[in-house]
Amino acid sequence: MRVAPYGAWQSPITAAVVAKAGVRFEDALTVESGSVYWVESRPHEGGRSVMVRRDPDGAIHDVTPGGGNTRSRVHEYGGGAYAVAGGVVFATEFADQRIYRLEAGTAPVAITPEPPMPSGLRYADMAVADEWMICVRETHRAEGEPLNDLARVPLDGSGPPATVTSGHDFYASPRISPDRSRLAWLAWDHPNMPWNGTALWVADLDAAGAITGEPVHIAGGPDESIYQPTWAPDGTLLFASDRTGWWNVYRAGDDGPDPLHAVAGDVGIPQWVFGTSRFAPMPDGALLEVVTSPEGVRLYLVEVDGTVHDVPAPGTWIGATLAVAGSAAHLVAGSPTRFPELVRVEIPAGATAVLRSLEPLEVDPGYVSTPEHVTFDTPDGPAHAYHYPPSNPQYAGPEGEAPPLVVIGHGGPTAATRTVLDPAVQFWTSRGIAVLDVDYGGSTGYGRPYWERLAGTWGIVDVRDCALAARSVSARGAADPERLAIRGGSAGGFTTLAALAFTDVFSAGASYFGVADLELLAAHTHKFESRYLDWLVGPLPDAEAVYRERSPMHGVDGISCPVILLQGLDDRVVPPEQAEVMASALRERGVPVAHITFPGEGHGFRAAENQIRALEAELSFYGSVFGFTPAGNIEAVRLE
Repeated sequence: MRVAPYGAWQSPITAAVVAKAGVRFEDALTVESGSVYWVESRPHEGGRSVMVRRDPDGAIHDVTPGGGNTRSRVHEYGGGAYAVAGGVVFATEFADQRIYRLEAGTAPVAITPEPPMPSGLRYADMAVADEWMICVRETHRAEGEPLNDLARVPLDGSGPPATVTSGHDFYASPRISPDRSRLAWLAWDHPNMPWNGTALWVADLDAAGAITGEPVHIAGGPDESIYQPTWAPDGTLLFASDRTGWWNVYRAGDDGPDPLHAVAGDVGIPQWVFGTSRFAPMPDGALLEVVTSPEGVRLYLVEVDGTVHDVPAPGTWIGATLAVAGSAAHLVAGSPTRFPELVRVEIPAGATAVLRSLEPLEVDPGYVSTPEHVTFDTPDGPAHAYHYPPSNPQYAGPEGEAPPLVVIGHGGPTAATRTVLDPAVQFWTSRGIAVLDVDYGGSTGYGRPYWERLAGTWGIVDVRDCALAARSVSARGAADPERLAIRGGSAGGFTTLAALAFTDVFSAGASYFGVADLELLAAHTHKFESRYLDWLVGPLPDAEAVYRERSPMHGVDGISCPVILLQGLDDRVVPPEQAEVMASALRERGVPVAHITFPGEGHGFRAAENQIRALEAELSFYGSVFGFTPAGNIEAVRLE
């Protein structure tokens, strides 16, 4: 075993390998007539999203035509970009946001009209009946924010879409009852996000898919989040509510919601994208649940009589969608030592078959760093993180020396870490750099009170928890306290920049499309998150002073360590001007800074060449700051 400086170790997990591993399952699973459908992102095909089908005989086919891109831009984050009915696929094309009918052997046919402005009419979250579908529609205008509603679209494209219901700021999850007589949906209004508060509505439908009579409010409101309305085969309406502090499943009844299974865990996730699902009714009336809690993820089968069975889970991490067909569940699962795979699980026995593996490489187990769950104290109570120590069978660090540590602040900020084998983490640990992935106060999977720690405190609680987590790990000798870096994308980029501005814990920071100026974000971000800051920071104009106090841009005098800023120039969520103003302010103060931009990229880098460039630039940056020379032919980053 060779002794070499931490960070300088040679690793087979290169940036190119990480980009190859960037192929991800990214949209809802559907099972029809034995065929399984999903969407996967492909960095080496320009970052496009491709719909895929696996037939009962195991044959796998691309459904999206060559060069096509099945991806919705509703809310900018999309999801729910397709539906399947009778073997016919209906999919949103990213280029123009129209819905196309895709049938084998024929050219795609648009069933929604050409929008008056490019990508001006967007569709997602489709529920198909016999001759029409009901879906979420987002109409963009030359002036003012987009309009959102539910629209009815003829499947043959014979007429323009018609409004089904409107009047709220946002809609999601239109679901048609088995007998086609009722429609359920979710709606919410500014300033709420869907995890803050949503309302569940039901209305009668006529044969043409139009609402008759007045919609009925079933559950939810400004302070209760409803998730995933679902019709059981017998016409019962099921949904998840977080009224107890956890998303649990309820049945709609004449006397109000009836709880089906009280559990100290979440049967739900934040609705950043459309089409997610964490429970599904079985044909015999039982209920299958994916439950996330501080103890991990579990699969439960709830019988009609209330008996609960613990189903063997196919991994320690389960993806955002679940589909049931017959006695089998279909889901994406992985673990800290296994890449995510599409699997079929027999219920209740738990026997598992792999249907689709996107494993990018055969990894020698010696290169795989498995995480340790770290709990650390904060003024609000315990918080959580996952520590990945360096791991490489060919190398050891110098005796008596601790490794550098990269702290990751996840995006959202209402989201959570992914404890699944990820080459983007192993890229660092296999080179001798430890990683600490922090579920700071505000993260989900620990109950509503935990994520509500961030109410009005964004830029304080997240920053504090990342700093405390780093100090906790370095205090026990697992990291060099003089070589602590912090990185993150989007909201995680804001946490990164704020940690550099308002603490003295970190010696370097990498911000991917991060927020530098909160007032600028409030003025220029997209509709979905345009009032998110009301909850995270405070409503304007009353909280104007707080916005300035919390903005890294206005705390730049507190930054003395080098910073790298990586930004897509087509980003509509965190516009490029955020990185521009931050880079300019750091230059004026004489702080070393690298500002790298990526034309054609939005909020997240999808093309392989850009993923490679960004990761290698970040590695070079850490080498220049922490005093090591990265192994391999890595292009050096110039710090201004």
